[in-house]
Amino acid sequence: MAVSVPLTNGATPLGAKDSSNGDANASANASKPLSRPPSLNVHDVVLGSLAIKPWFSSSGYPDELVGKNVASLHVCQWCFKYTKERAPFLQHLNACPARTSPPPGTLIYTRGHISIHELDGAAAKLYAQNLSLFAKLFLHAKSVFYDVSAFLFYLLVLSPSDPAIPSTSTLLPASQTNPQSHDHGHGQVVGFFSKEKTSWDNNNLACICVFPPWQKQGLAQVLIAASYALGRKEGRTGGPERPLSPHGYAAYVHYWSQTLARSIVRWEGKTLTVEELHGETGIAVDDVQNTLNAMGVLERRKRGWVVNRGRVRAWVEVAGGRVESPIDEGAFVVREDESVEEDEDEDSEE
Repeated sequence: MAVSVPLTNGATPLGAKDSSNGDANASANASKPLSRPPSLNVHDVVLGSLAIKPWFSSSGYPDELVGKNVASLHVCQWCFKYTKERAPFLQHLNACPARTSPPPGTLIYTRGHISIHELDGAAAKLYAQNLSLFAKLFLHAKSVFYDVSAFLFYLLVLSPSDPAIPSTSTLLPASQTNPQSHDHGHGQVVGFFSKEKTSWDNNNLACICVFPPWQKQGLAQVLIAASYALGRKEGRTGGPERPLSPHGYAAYVHYWSQTLARSIVRWEGKTLTVEELHGETGIAVDDVQNTLNAMGVLERRKRGWVVNRGRVRAWVEVAGGRVESPIDEGAFVVREDESVEEDEDEDSEE
């Protein structure tokens, strides 16, 4: 799993050691230690009216539409369609069908200003392709561009978003503005994670990206937590695709350590095994073992390695005494197919 590296202007992507939120942009197919590519094919990208500096080249954008060296690429904040020409872009913003609609997909989670939509790559192929192409500007490793049908995408939506994208209604002359068109209040897609519909390794995540303007808010931790919550429902216990890059591993260790500490502190039984923690959290056995070891809370006794709860409580104090979950699992929306299954289970019990 590859992640973004520190930028040359001094900004540091999420997941680096100085990030207190444990966020990281990552994709599968991770590789060797990261280095920034020598050149960018897109030098500036404008999402709606918000200018963002790309971190990496996005070779997926077709040369016949974008070219090999683009000064500025314009991307629609609602459908992620793109063009290097400003005038057609402004006209598209004024007429984009997604402008007055909620983000695509099925709402599966909502709490406060955060919601998550599940999108089938096969059902919304163009949107998923455009989203992946945009994300590649901030991901070091290759991302899924065109073969999106085998993936589910989980869109992270903020309403309102901070920072907000300034209204695009004022970018066109009044004579060219559609009076029926306005910026919707359904929220802004600020990141996503994807996963294979069928994973032979039982992975719950393939690629994760939080777009730069909305980083360092703990949002990647929200996505990681959601991937595990969904994975537990589906019986996926493999975690993210491997291998993990150093920064990607740091982001996951942040989530794993917080989650394990929370489970251990609340555990009511006298003994607690790695297997029980695996069953409680959905975190892979090896990841449980390695994380507890890194936390320094394991001790060897005659019967083997055991968790020292006193050390865990001390670890929590050092961490600031806060190990709350990034998400509220009660905020997942119960879908009709799930409610039908629950009814059938109740009937079978009777």
